[in-house]
Amino acid sequence: MGLSVASLKLALAVALGAFGAHGLKSRLDEQGLGWWHTATQYWFWTALGLLVLGVLQRVLPQLAIQGAAWSLQVGIVIFAGSLYLMCLGGPRWLGAITPVGGTLLLVGWLLLAWRAYQTA
Repeated sequence: MGLSVASLKLALAVALGAFGAHGLKSRLDEQGLGWWHTATQYWFWTALGLLVLGVLQRVLPQLAIQGAAWSLQVGIVIFAGSLYLMCLGGPRWLGAITPVGGTLLLVGWLLLAWRAYQTA
């Protein structure tokens, strides 16, 4: 499941980036475009990270990384999702949950570091 989900997230990152660059360029102010760009960058990099985790899971099945992967999956949806929604007219209070997503992204990478350390 990891590789397929990561691949779908990468395809979505490309689509979201193109939508922001072409579909929203004339509709968002500079701040909104910045939020969209940040969300898309984080989405893309996290999806690449999830792709690497999917490969690691196949190559090193003893490396228990499911917790890290789930934290990254949920984190990117909350982080980028809240920014995307605000750009599309959602309430500004969504910005208050953006750091929750960022924290989950950090937790995911730290969990991976911990598991790698334990396995070494």
